[in-house]
Amino acid sequence: MMLKKSGSKDKKPAEKRDISHDKFIKQSVQELANILSFWQLNTVDNSFSGFYGRRDHFNRLIPKAHKGIILNTRILWSFSAAGNFYGNNQYLEICGRAFSYLKDKFKDEEYGGVYWMVDYKGFPSITRKQTYAQAFTIYSLAEYYKYSRDQNALDWAFEIFYQLERIALDHNSGGYIECFTRDWEPIEDMRLSEKDLNASKTMNTHLHILEAYTTLFEVSRNEKVGSALENLIYLVLDKFLTKDGHFKLFFSSDWNSLSTEASFGHDIEAAWLLINAARELGNKELIISTESIAVSIADSFLKNALDCDYGVYNNMDLHTKQVDTDKHWWPQAEAIVGLLYVWNITGINKYLDIASGIWTFIEQTIIDKTNGEWFFRVNKEGVPYENENKVGPWKCPYHNSRACMEIARLLKQPGLN
Repeated sequence: MMLKKSGSKDKKPAEKRDISHDKFIKQSVQELANILSFWQLNTVDNSFSGFYGRRDHFNRLIPKAHKGIILNTRILWSFSAAGNFYGNNQYLEICGRAFSYLKDKFKDEEYGGVYWMVDYKGFPSITRKQTYAQAFTIYSLAEYYKYSRDQNALDWAFEIFYQLERIALDHNSGGYIECFTRDWEPIEDMRLSEKDLNASKTMNTHLHILEAYTTLFEVSRNEKVGSALENLIYLVLDKFLTKDGHFKLFFSSDWNSLSTEASFGHDIEAAWLLINAARELGNKELIISTESIAVSIADSFLKNALDCDYGVYNNMDLHTKQVDTDKHWWPQAEAIVGLLYVWNITGINKYLDIASGIWTFIEQTIIDKTNGEWFFRVNKEGVPYENENKVGPWKCPYHNSRACMEIARLLKQPGLN
């Protein structure tokens, strides 16, 4: 397959290696071990409990950095998922630590749900209720329950689930409202981060509710969760998906689109998460539909998202076609998983070959061979940005550890359809 040429005249395409399934699996499992080891060795906070809130690009500790809910739930999810992947108890201790910290420091005992941020000592510093954060808490608690069988984790997951369905779900127009005050009242500024639009409904939040409800349904087989998950799949396909294989990102409460941007990472991540959700439900109609849509998304992705070095660009304006050519760590990981899903569906080797090329790019450019873990992002020429975090509110072990586990699973089990 021909990839788009780089804008740099002296930049040569990366040498893509066609690696065997066994070698691909071996490399991904080894990298999983490297990632988990990094987080065990560099993030445990023995002074104030839990985990440190930030390490900079050079892996230097920022000891008084605030601690975010997304970082902490993703730590719990990653080590719980790894424990389930390996099928042993080696991560029970660190998972117990993560669960206890979430329960003791982030859980709002008065109004329910979880805070957005606590300070380095564990006192609430940002108490707003982002629906995105509630979803990630459900996701991590369900995965932890699957690993530990701690009923307290599952009970808490259901508390948040029912709160979202009661309050965050828009019972008139459908979908989930983005954010609330601490006591679940309307809030003017709903933004998840400074780079986001102030929108009532976002693709990003709905995507992560989807994965949370998928795992909660997997471990509980609860009919209300299953119904909410099914409705959510149909909603995502109806409201967010474009005819060109992208997902619209920001909406008003009554579903007016507010942006022309497409996120390549979210596109390809959604492709496989939708399939996974449909399969978990066992809905044959949705399985067929999501698998077909995933192929279309993957083909659009291959046309627009890849540089000649097999690195994945960040995003594109669908109207102007202007591309943000930075290459963040997480779209690389999600791209491999999405393409392997589509390879499994179609049996067409180009998807496997490109996934292999992206893995080579990750190994050569994204993995920090000096200080460990993955760079947050690199520019078009593969040079890392030194002002980004190695550990932070958004820099977590979830995307890359999950990709490593999914690579091993998908390559061991071709023909999942």
